[in-house]
Formats: sequence, structure tokens, C-alpha cells
Amino acid sequence: MPSFDIVSEVAMNEVQNAVENANREIQTRFDFRGVDASFELNKEEIKMGADADFQLKQMIEILRDKIVKRGMDTSCLDVGDVEHSGKRYFQVVKLKQGIETDVAKKLIKIIKDAKIKVQTAIQGDEIRVTGKKRDDLQEAMALVRQAELGQAFQFTNFRD
Repeated sequence: MPSFDIVSEVAMNEVQNAVENANREIQTRFDFRGVDASFELNKEEIKMGADADFQLKQMIEILRDKIVKRGMDTSCLDVGDVEHSGKRYFQVVKLKQGIETDVAKKLIKIIKDAKIKVQTAIQGDEIRVTGKKRDDLQEAMALVRQAELGQAFQFTNFRD
């Protein structure tokens, strides 16, 4: 039976490239001259530091722009609160990886409500969708793409 997996993964090499490009842009931008601002990539999060709160907002836009240019979806970013420490402001942006259980249940409900003849199963942080016809699976893919659940989904392991 044909099947595929729905996953939510972030290509860390692309994130690293986006962070490096954002750091380069900050160094060359006129409004960041003489300002100690930077991006740091640590495993699953990006830590931003700047001298002022408004600069962090500009840095988030720069980061989003660079991530879009790398061909990724910005819904994988979870922007945290601004923290003030001494003369500097910090903000942590976490990267969403994997599908949480409640999001997976909503996704399965969307597929089941469409009355498509497919079976869905949660397998850890991914969802396996199986069906008898390839057309049904493609219809399920279209539904997932249209769903606005605040997370980017990819389709892997498509088997006939």
C-alpha cells in the first residue's frame, strides 16, 4: 500500500548559513555601525544580542529574510521574549523540530474530516499516512499544505 510520512524538520546547515549571512549583513549595515549586535547558533536555538530593544526587532526581520532566501519556512521560528541584562538586550529564537502531539491530532482530524480513504498513525514526532490509491495520498498532502497550524510540514518516505 502506498504511504508517506509527514514530518517537521529544519535543515540545520541552512539555518547555519542564514545565521552567518545575517551576521554579515549586521556588520555592513549603516544603522548597526558601532553597535555590538550578533546572532549565535546553539543546537536548537538562535541567541540574538544587541544594545537596544528596537535593534532586536530589526534583527528578527533580517533573520527571517535570510531564512526565506535559503528556501525555508519562517514558521519554524519560535521567537521568545526580550531579556534585559545590564546594557544589553537578548532574545532567544527556538527552532521548531518535530510534530507535537496536539498538532498531530489536529492534523489527523483535518484529514479524517475530509473523508479521504487513508489511515493515519502518529509515530513519535511524525505522522504516517497510508492509503490504497496514490490520488488519495496526494489529496491528503494538499490538505496538509492548506492547514494553518503554525508549523512547516514536509513529506518524506513516499512509497508506492
